[in-house]
Amino acid sequence: METTPQSLNERIAQRVRDLRADRGLSLDALAAHCGVSRSMISLIERGESSPTAVLLEKLATGLGVPLASLFEAPQPEAGPVSRLADQPQWRDPHSGYVRRNVSPSGAASPIQIVEVLFPPKARVAYETGAREPQVHQQVWVLEGTIEVTVGNDRHRLDGGDCLALQLDRPMSYYNPTKQIARYAVVIATSLSSWR
Repeated sequence: METTPQSLNERIAQRVRDLRADRGLSLDALAAHCGVSRSMISLIERGESSPTAVLLEKLATGLGVPLASLFEAPQPEAGPVSRLADQPQWRDPHSGYVRRNVSPSGAASPIQIVEVLFPPKARVAYETGAREPQVHQQVWVLEGTIEVTVGNDRHRLDGGDCLALQLDRPMSYYNPTKQIARYAVVIATSLSSWR
């Protein structure tokens, strides 16, 4: 099921509002903490903006959660199964990549799985820095080729390759080929950081 842009923007809006309120942050405090303008956060919280992956990563970092958690339903359904038809898909308006949250949003788990379809020649760069608590990822290429740069280290990954990393340095993803790449990202963090 491809979630409509409007409903997904509303879901992201509610999630950002809820996470900000849970942490007792004002718009100004969150803006200062994550490097996103107060007005942009306000637009996102009202569902009036189609934010890019880079912008959402900055918000997630400022809120102390993995990016994948911003796509969860505000009131996640309890249950250990996530049906394909219910998994939200989101398209980055800048790079065109499509991400799908695979993990059940209602399960109390420190692990999240995301599937990404990455267009040919697409690039996304995140200004990720050290996080507290630590967030670990493994990127498993299912089809195609991607290049992942973490800090100064560049890794070319082909189908079947898997890269383990910690989200503590700037990183980028690039598809150097003329074919779409498909990969899974497995994210692990402490339970207290994402609820």
